Amino acid sequence: MSNNTIERFNTYERVLHWFVTGTFFTLLLSGLGLYSRLFTGYFTFFGGGQKAIFIHKIAGIFFFFSSLLLFQHNRKRTTDFDDDDRTWFKTMGGYLSRDEVHIPVGKFNAGQKMFAVFIGVATAILGVTGLFIWNPTLFPRWIVQVSLLMHGLMFVGSIMFVVVHVYLATIGNPGTINAMLYGDVKRGWAKKHHPKWYKETTGENP
Repeated sequence: MSNNTIERFNTYERVLHWFVTGTFFTLLLSGLGLYSRLFTGYFTFFGGGQKAIFIHKIAGIFFFFSSLLLFQHNRKRTTDFDDDDRTWFKTMGGYLSRDEVHIPVGKFNAGQKMFAVFIGVATAILGVTGLFIWNPTLFPRWIVQVSLLMHGLMFVGSIMFVVVHVYLATIGNPGTINAMLYGDVKRGWAKKHHPKWYKETTGENP
């Protein structure tokens, strides 16, 4: 870390984040064919339908525990919505405004907090419903049908949130992805996007 940068995520946080990301996209590709026959071609990436289902189940176990671990690690910061977060929601973080909007933001803005909470809840629902779907003959039919519906809804919802998350972490906010690639961000970036966190971390007034 140079004098011009500040650490945003340590090695543990970055490794855990990319592990969750890797298992998520493994689930996405292996699960598309299960979600709709239009996507059964993706099974070829895994050597066929049966192997894709097996990999989906194993990846699901790893995703479930690692995603909940990541949520728990950041829980205090991602569930403490305050007045500044409400202001962020009212202005949509300034993304829809032509004028530059300055909001006192901590380590995570309100949008990132909402994403983290949704993924945490979705992970729990996907995990529980996945158990009923794993071996459907062991459970009443209605439980399996409700599980399939909820599993599908959380699947689609997670994809939508992740697409927005990836966009805002790259094209939408240049320099953001550096935090997860290298751990550090430029001080100027931190002062602009997360001034409250910058002051908390450095003791300096941004």
